[in-house]
Amino acid sequence: MSATRPFYAAGGAALALLPLVMVLANRSSPAIVGVAGLAFLAGRWREAPRALPALLSAPVRTPLGLAALAFLGWALLSMAWSPFPSLSLRVLGEFLPTLLAAYLLVCLAPGRIPAFVPALACASLAAAGLFIAVDLALDLPVERLLGHRVAGFVFNRPALTLDLVAGPLALVLWRRSLRAASLATLAFAALGILRSISGAAAMGLIAGLAMAVLGRVLPRRGAMGLAGLGLGLAVALAPVEGDLLARIMPEAAHAQLTQSSSRARVAIARSFGAAVAASPWLGAGFGTSARFAEAPVAGRVAPEMRVLLGVGHPHNSFLQVWAELGLPGAFLACLVLMLMLARLGSLPAADFAVALGLVACAAAIAFVEHNGWAAWWTAGLGAAITWAREARSRPPVTDLPA
Repeated sequence: MSATRPFYAAGGAALALLPLVMVLANRSSPAIVGVAGLAFLAGRWREAPRALPALLSAPVRTPLGLAALAFLGWALLSMAWSPFPSLSLRVLGEFLPTLLAAYLLVCLAPGRIPAFVPALACASLAAAGLFIAVDLALDLPVERLLGHRVAGFVFNRPALTLDLVAGPLALVLWRRSLRAASLATLAFAALGILRSISGAAAMGLIAGLAMAVLGRVLPRRGAMGLAGLGLGLAVALAPVEGDLLARIMPEAAHAQLTQSSSRARVAIARSFGAAVAASPWLGAGFGTSARFAEAPVAGRVAPEMRVLLGVGHPHNSFLQVWAELGLPGAFLACLVLMLMLARLGSLPAADFAVALGLVACAAAIAFVEHNGWAAWWTAGLGAAITWAREARSRPPVTDLPA
């Protein structure tokens, strides 16, 4: 075991420091997760090389794993009709290595994370939340000193990473009888999230907390049904989201959400929804959102709706799947989400509540924010799932109160 200890310590430390490093360099999480994944791979190889193939192949041999592979396969196939093959390859080149690194981390780290790592992760996350709050309150002096871009949104990605990681890490700390650290993790994460200017981060926090509470107090089938309905509607209604919001969202709501550019987001959703309606079956091809205004399908969209196709992505990952991968991609994405929920149904009560909270948090963020293939987002999800699985790797003596 001593031969593997340095690898596990290095991988665990990288995982623990991810929130703080993201604050200092908001695109760093793919590299951090890559280092952590490779460190745990090396440790597992030294520990039991013959067990590695089974460890790494078991998840993809489940119905959920096969559905995920089918989704990825369709995404790769769609590159055959992409009008921008070099762009599709570049997006894949950022997304796929991070996805593989996150997969290694999720499969190999739980049960091998050293005892010092959760406390280090708590300190890292607390420092990250405090850093965001203080630096913004003082008008970003550290960003000026480091020569970074001086704008409040530089902390949006770190805040969204706190959203994902905080709940699962808090459960790990609680299970290790580090109760004060568990509560501090949630408190400092909330401080950084709510002090940031990211409306998506605040929405993720609210959705995650609400769903975690419902997962704890509702009958399990009711909580799963509610989560499944939400995810199903997010996929099914994505192409008409813009039109629906344009009709039902009052001006008062837009006035309250001025900082979140709600009017622009609705207009963007309408434009990409019109593109989906013009070509619903196959989509424009994987990774084409960055140049969607130049894609052939844009020529079939009304001129007044074309302008906002050039914003880079539709600010809704569900709508992005429709626009790039068409109906088959949307169907496979929905299948993956439903099979994932089915897997969560067998978790112990506290793990179930935290997992549902993570799903709701990620879905709420994905509904309003970022490029779905962004490497930093994939890395953050991988870190969060790793902590969620680590919580189950050691049977709890005591658990969260009912």
